[in-house]
Amino acid sequence: MADVLRLVVGLGNPGTKYEGTRHNIGFMALERMASREGFSFRQQSKLHGLASECGIGESRLRLLMPQTYMNDSGRSIRAALDWFGFTPEQLLVLVDDMDIPLGRLRLRAQGSAGGHNGLRSTIQHLGTQAFPRLRIGIGAPADNPAERRARTVSHVLGPFSRAEQPEVDAVLDGVLKAIQRIQRQGLDRAGNWINGFRPALVE
Repeated sequence: MADVLRLVVGLGNPGTKYEGTRHNIGFMALERMASREGFSFRQQSKLHGLASECGIGESRLRLLMPQTYMNDSGRSIRAALDWFGFTPEQLLVLVDDMDIPLGRLRLRAQGSAGGHNGLRSTIQHLGTQAFPRLRIGIGAPADNPAERRARTVSHVLGPFSRAEQPEVDAVLDGVLKAIQRIQRQGLDRAGNWINGFRPALVE
């Protein structure tokens, strides 16, 4: 099928300075998957990013963490689609979203950048808004619009607090389950579960 999931891209910024920051939660999800499944990422200069794969046959997934910095993510994604011969519909972009509370997920088959530089770059390089994206809530720095604007950069480029960590762990597990569901069920059916996701902090 033309729209079978083939490539999962986590967005973030490269380098130790940005490790564990809210803006890098897309990287964090793929790093968790690598840790769980026992594979590793390697630098692929032709893709401008760190790449890996998991699964075999029809369930094989290519994984990519662009190393171009967030504002130029689309260059790496375009290179990967061209190299593997995939279409934008076979892509899933994992991206942080400040408009969604921490612990919540939002799956969309297409849409605007919504003010996110990584999505804006991707739309520019792909020439379309029609690619699936999984927005991972990181919460807003404030409710007041002026205070929110003033604190946006320090918020997204800052780390999660210790108190938030259990919820971060739970939502990252949710992202991995979301990817599996999209593979098994397709976007529409998986979206019902994903968009209603709530982290189970107490097992």
